[in-house]
Amino acid sequence: MTHSKDLFTPIQLGRYELPNRIVMAPLTRNRAGADDAPIAMHAEYYRQRASAGLIITEATQVAPLGQGYPHTPGIYSQAQVAAWQRVTDSVHQQGGRIFLQLWHVGRISHPSFHNGELPVAPSALQPAGEAMTYDGMQPFVTPRVLELDEIPEIVEQFRQGAKNALAAGFDGVEVHGANGYLLDQFLRDGSNHRTDAYGGSVENRARLLLEITQAVVEVWGSDRVGVRLSPSSTFNDMSDSDPKATFSYAVQALNEFNLAYVHLLEPSEADLRYGGTPIPTREFRPLYDGRLMTNWDYDQAKGNAAIAAGEADLVSYGKLFIANPDLPQRFKLNAPLNEPDPNTFYGGDERGYIDYPSLAMSQSA
Repeated sequence: MTHSKDLFTPIQLGRYELPNRIVMAPLTRNRAGADDAPIAMHAEYYRQRASAGLIITEATQVAPLGQGYPHTPGIYSQAQVAAWQRVTDSVHQQGGRIFLQLWHVGRISHPSFHNGELPVAPSALQPAGEAMTYDGMQPFVTPRVLELDEIPEIVEQFRQGAKNALAAGFDGVEVHGANGYLLDQFLRDGSNHRTDAYGGSVENRARLLLEITQAVVEVWGSDRVGVRLSPSSTFNDMSDSDPKATFSYAVQALNEFNLAYVHLLEPSEADLRYGGTPIPTREFRPLYDGRLMTNWDYDQAKGNAAIAAGEADLVSYGKLFIANPDLPQRFKLNAPLNEPDPNTFYGGDERGYIDYPSLAMSQSA
């Protein structure tokens, strides 16, 4: 009798054999140091969570202009590389695997981050909403259009970020093509009104995502690269006239790379509330030949069900990993879970970051 797969079935992910399919999702926590480098508590935070089959780091900007939030880390300076090396060392000492998420926010930024310079985007469209700045919430501005001759520089920033991640000892990288940031802004026609080679048809709108994926694969090899997409997301004022067609094209185009995985966000309640088109991960299963990772509001039962049904190969967990550093062990034992505290998600000190108790600590208390 064959046992159906679940979260604890080992899996080959690219060149790595993972002991489980429980992935720590990329989570912005706004705790980087003065030079936008990780600090000592980052190494401890990720070390505590090394029992995940794979850790994907918080989104990490590939260039100064890629930043759109306070205290988010970068991967473009030697100080940042050295600081991330301490993080990867601490995870590897615990036997864990860790990928860096490569990020550029595009228009979801504010001139106060860039000495008054405008953020860049595919088109000069001001997103609804507000930027989180060092001076509090401020309305988004109308971004500056990236000129055609500037686009190769963006590709090179991702390539250099990938090289720096390699130098910092990571096991791989994830290209952030989701959540209304720069690559997503190019991909969707709600934010991309260009008429050149990077706008108009879905082939043109997907061009930057695919060029960046190619550049990153040239650094790492395809079997250590993932790509994240959010087909249903309305976050950061995103929309598309035909998301099913847009993301079906993008996902199928990614087949060409033989990546470690493609990471898809499920529709959230907010997406549905704001008029998003719900496209669950399972709808992309027939279109993608490789490993699919899914994310959004999964618990253990839903994760096991998605894997058993073949809808996804891995499940990434966000809030549950924030509050439960030993999440795989708790799932294995059906142990109670710590409740995450939303008040300490973004910014602050060790509280709500590295002080959630493990099961062993709870039981000895």
